[in-house]
Amino acid sequence: MSGVQTLTVATGEGDQRIDRWLRRRFPHLGQGRIEKMCRKGELRVDGARVKSSTRVEEGQAVRVPPLPEPGDVTAGPKPDISDADAKMMQAAVLYRDEHLIALNKPSGLPSQGGSKQTRHVDGLAEALRFGFDDKPRLVHRLDKDTSGILLLARSRASAAALSDAFRARETRKIYWAAVAGVPQPRMGTIRFGLVKAPGHGAGGEGEKMRCIHPSDVDATPDAKRATTDYAILSALGGRVSWAALVPVTGRTHQLRAHMAEIGHPVIGDGKYGGAGQENLGDGWGAGLGGALSRKLHLHARSLTLTHPVTGARLNLVAPLPDHMARTWKTLDWKAADVPADPFEDVE
Repeated sequence: MSGVQTLTVATGEGDQRIDRWLRRRFPHLGQGRIEKMCRKGELRVDGARVKSSTRVEEGQAVRVPPLPEPGDVTAGPKPDISDADAKMMQAAVLYRDEHLIALNKPSGLPSQGGSKQTRHVDGLAEALRFGFDDKPRLVHRLDKDTSGILLLARSRASAAALSDAFRARETRKIYWAAVAGVPQPRMGTIRFGLVKAPGHGAGGEGEKMRCIHPSDVDATPDAKRATTDYAILSALGGRVSWAALVPVTGRTHQLRAHMAEIGHPVIGDGKYGGAGQENLGDGWGAGLGGALSRKLHLHARSLTLTHPVTGARLNLVAPLPDHMARTWKTLDWKAADVPADPFEDVE
């Protein structure tokens, strides 16, 4: 084990996430250990606690707690990627050039590791080098059970440019979801703020986002404003509907929490109330039974962005995962019958 270290972010190392900065300094350090150091307050920047996503700037002082030496068994060996996982990741590639890679992330695969996550996109990205010295790096994240378009950058410059574009809301993301019931009106905007509600257990299990009325956001500690546009593309009576969702802001669990708050949770969402497909009464679940998968029906369908190097406009589209494709077939919902962007002509 090393001792406590105070390191300075050098020239040229600024404007990057602290977890990535650490892994460049200490390649043997796993994401799970970094997350733990953040949760325990052992990792600090200019004396302040940080999250793994906190961005460091040139000249800042980073306090690093004692770390295992390379090769120490407590560091955790770098996992080998199985041939099956390598093939899965490469088959998920929707678009690739010298600067970025777009994946159709499978449902059930986390974007990044955590205290109990050892198999995730960030680790499996080793299979996406395609001749480059470094693996591509995540630009944004999707929830574990959300499928669809996920961007990775193949250089620090591309990562910085893409991250800036997401922060400046210069990208256009449209999600498809199957939601309980039929929202009224069939097109609208949800503006509830969001605040993290603590979970149960030492690891914060069960943590979720709680919606706050817009008028109460400023008075609620740690609450953040959030905005979601939605449009209903088709419906099966009053039981279930096909929704297009645009996260105008990008808060944790935003789409799931917002749809649940207006009484129409995403099908298969056990955390926010969309798991009641066996309802024997007159609720939305009655009549669905086992016809639909119990997996989360939320998919990052399309992403439009300006290429960080060429300046070309990219329009990326991800096919539905198998469980959602089966639902769409069961309900006779067809992509050809709906506009790619149902909000395009709305003033």
